[in-house]
Amino acid sequence: MGKLYLIPSTIGDTPVEQVIPPYNRLVIQRLRHFIVENERTARRSLIAMGIECPVHELKFYLLNKHTRKEEIPEFLKAAELHDLGLLSEAGAPAVADPGSEVVALAHKKNIDVIPLAGPSSLLMAIMGSGMNGQNFAFVGYLPVHKPERIRRIRQLEQRSISEKQSQIFIETPYRNNQVLDDLLICCAPNTMLCIASDLSTDTAFLKTRTIEEWINKKPDLNKRPTVFILHRF
Repeated sequence: MGKLYLIPSTIGDTPVEQVIPPYNRLVIQRLRHFIVENERTARRSLIAMGIECPVHELKFYLLNKHTRKEEIPEFLKAAELHDLGLLSEAGAPAVADPGSEVVALAHKKNIDVIPLAGPSSLLMAIMGSGMNGQNFAFVGYLPVHKPERIRRIRQLEQRSISEKQSQIFIETPYRNNQVLDDLLICCAPNTMLCIASDLSTDTAFLKTRTIEEWINKKPDLNKRPTVFILHRF
């Protein structure tokens, strides 16, 4: 029986040696089967991480929004004979990223799951935010439609008060500015907001300010991968 390795990848154009441990690169040298979201970018990531096997000899299984649930067990058949890699598009696999169903099924099939160290924008954001690193929640994406999104923001703000808990969320990069506008409109002036964009890249931006302070210093977040952290103390 093989093992399932969870392989982080770089975020943006970060140099591999800056965020990917050498051990990860040793692991991928012996893998020939990978579950990936996009074959083209997976090939590029593996080449950047120094894989020596010709990429045309690798077997890729596509896991994305078009993948049917019944296809997933087929991916893990490879792990009956070989070690298998689950490779993220950016950052850590199965965290705000496809893959959790694969990992859950691997546990059911008694396949050893080996998470490898690497970059996670969510953890880097909470680390650098100055907010509550003992009690925080990642709540995923906010609703797309404005009225529902504003209701959700208000719920999260109240939850941060009642549970003394930092609320972490993300958005599709082209909607970041809309989300920021809604946060500045509907949150209390003294609510703390951390904005963490392009983490681990040369254009990284990470600041924590009150809503009132952000109103006069609003950054342009359009098309920049961003993590938001909200906390009203």
